[in-house]
Amino acid sequence: MNVNGVSGQQQHHEDLSIHVHVIDEVQVFELNGSLDIATSPTVRAALTSASERGGHQLIVDLTQVDFLDSTGLGALIGGQRRAREFNGEVRLVAKEGQILRLLRITGLLRVFAVYPTLDEAVHDGQRVGDL
Repeated sequence: MNVNGVSGQQQHHEDLSIHVHVIDEVQVFELNGSLDIATSPTVRAALTSASERGGHQLIVDLTQVDFLDSTGLGALIGGQRRAREFNGEVRLVAKEGQILRLLRITGLLRVFAVYPTLDEAVHDGQRVGDL
């Protein structure tokens, strides 16, 4: 598995796929599957690598994630910390449902800019907390 985060790259893990592409100079990581103890190291490595290569604005699209545990949250937080070290940020996309509820309950809506759609995230539009 290659986690270089090259634009247009598809990364697969048994329980998670990551499609990486660029929209308006923002690197987008579309996740599909489970973000858990088995897959979180891959996500953390991909986000860290992108930040270190100069990806200052990163978006993680969680709309197709069906399960997110504490290690998955840790991977997202680690990615955010690394991005901030390089004067960047990680924006999240989450639709109403279990994942967004988890972000609310854990207080991560104050840590991340969370958007209801990918388009809103790319253009820094209306955030979930603003709704």
